[in-house]
Amino acid sequence: MYADEFNEWLETASESDLEAVQGFVLGSFEERVHSAESIRRYSKAPIIALSDVRSLEETLELFTAKFDDVVRKPVHVREILARSQAIWRRVNANSGKKIQNDTDRLKVFFDGRDPEIDGLPLSLPRRERHILEYLVRKRGHRLTKKQIFDAVYGIYSEDVEDSVVEGHISKLRKKLRQRLGYDPIDAKRYIGYSYVGATS
Repeated sequence: MYADEFNEWLETASESDLEAVQGFVLGSFEERVHSAESIRRYSKAPIIALSDVRSLEETLELFTAKFDDVVRKPVHVREILARSQAIWRRVNANSGKKIQNDTDRLKVFFDGRDPEIDGLPLSLPRRERHILEYLVRKRGHRLTKKQIFDAVYGIYSEDVEDSVVEGHISKLRKKLRQRLGYDPIDAKRYIGYSYVGATS
């Protein structure tokens, strides 16, 4: 995506699209520092710079300009994802808002960790974990399949049908039911889903 297109997208993107972004990776281009400042106005997601050369001066300049990390090319996408998750963990640990549903038997963390039920981890695939995090974050609101799809898949949804959300939610609800003994997600056909809590 070119800088102009990116800035236009950033200014017009929906809140759910921005929430779905796990991180921004910016290569070398003239407006890179300005783009990082623009991103920070709209999103708390990690901003990672790709560097062509090892340069202390450039690295320090990028950190000063709101970048969270600088990686040198070539770099594997898995390393970028791992770095992004590490940044999210640090940000959420420092914010004091790791858990939004502290009184529930089900504890949901918003830093990439699996949720816990009665103190024991519940291993979930990434999409199911993101759906659960979104439902807990929007507790008390009924969310449509489309809203959940947009929050979880966002701008990466071109090749994915929104019907996959139903499959993910079905599997998620089954796992929660097995561990809790009941379903903490209220589903109403044609209306949507709502997290109602998992209190004892």
